[in-house]
Amino acid sequence: MSVRWHIYFSGRVQGVGFRYRAAFAARSLYLTGWVKNLWDGRVEMEVQGELSQIRKFLIQLRGEKYIRIENMEIEELPTQAERIFVIR
Repeated sequence: MSVRWHIYFSGRVQGVGFRYRAAFAARSLYLTGWVKNLWDGRVEMEVQGELSQIRKFLIQLRGEKYIRIENMEIEELPTQAERIFVIR
């Protein structure tokens, strides 16, 4: 089942390679969407794909060295037609 999640990450998520690691992990799991830093220190993301793959993706991010995710605000969105995961 394909889903699309809009996620705000807070914690130590800027200045630690979060966006690049997220893009690498998402692409390796065939997920699409985008990720960007926000002015308030959070990271915003939309990620789309199979629910099981998104769960693996989030586990990978939590396990990354230097990254410390303290909170995730998740909202489900309608899926979109897109081909890749990009850094904005």
